[in-house]
Amino acid sequence: MTFKTIAPALLAAAALFGGSFSTPAEAANVEGPKVFWKLSMWGNPRALSAGMEELAAKVSEETGGNFEIKIFYGAQLSSNRENLDGLKLNAFEGAAICNFYHPGKNPAWMVFSLPFLPLGDPEVDKYVRSKMMEHPAIVADMEKWNAIPYVSGLLPQYEILGKGPVPDTLEGWAGKRVRAGGGLGTAMEKLGAVKQTLPAGETSTAFQRGALDAAAFPFTYAHVSFKISDEAEWYTSNLAPGTSECGWVFNKTSYDSLPPQYQALLMDNRDMVMDVTQAAYAEQDKKNLPMFEETMTKITYSDEELARFREIAGQPVWDEWIAANADKFDAQAVFDAIFTYADEAMSQ
Repeated sequence: MTFKTIAPALLAAAALFGGSFSTPAEAANVEGPKVFWKLSMWGNPRALSAGMEELAAKVSEETGGNFEIKIFYGAQLSSNRENLDGLKLNAFEGAAICNFYHPGKNPAWMVFSLPFLPLGDPEVDKYVRSKMMEHPAIVADMEKWNAIPYVSGLLPQYEILGKGPVPDTLEGWAGKRVRAGGGLGTAMEKLGAVKQTLPAGETSTAFQRGALDAAAFPFTYAHVSFKISDEAEWYTSNLAPGTSECGWVFNKTSYDSLPPQYQALLMDNRDMVMDVTQAAYAEQDKKNLPMFEETMTKITYSDEELARFREIAGQPVWDEWIAANADKFDAQAVFDAIFTYADEAMSQ
């Protein structure tokens, strides 16, 4: 009996049991060897990982299942602060990283955490961060950990959720213990807040214990993912103090050992990863914003208050960061590149 005669029966059986069988017509578009990659991630599946999950499905489909990528959640492979160490040790093939978890390990990447960068528009944000992933200083940070930048997580602008007295003026932040990293944390200190740098997964517990008053996270998805919204009584709606960089990087040894067609498959799908990620953020906002408005007090600052915040915590924080890093890398050039690429994006 030939495959031609048994194929209809196989397909009928697949339909009956809700499965599928591969046929020659479904052969791989990209031929290559069997490869299995492990990616390290903390927390649960969420918008930040949606694009990479789509990449895993795409890569498997294109290679007929020969190239498999699996994201291991819940810090199964490594903690959020040690993912770069794991890559250096070749413990896994890729990982999510957040720059503010280990500023000393990726000093140039901390540029993304400076307040009031021109990254509010999603298309501008995507363009700027994509270009910055190829910037020599950003690449050099990862080379020290046997890693290469792959794609930005395109974190949305931060807002702050908290409990206790409502900070409806800038003076209201004085003395508040605020979970915020990098330059954003420095910006909050300029308002008299006390910066805290807790891991995301510990933040909700800190609220419950009374050890924290407020937390800055990418708005709105991360506040819900880490259950901050379960504890909060109020939220800022237009403070938009900045963002950070939680992106995805690959182990350089593993990437270099891939056949060229697999490397191309990964690199050709970076736009897809980012588009899916941004769509996931937008979908979460549709669900979360009505819930926030119903359960919390919404804080909206006046234009005058926002201008005062930028004056207090914008340029001074930029200047301090550039001066503090001048002897480590060309911090001025890294900072300027953000604005150059933003101008390019807005002129297109």
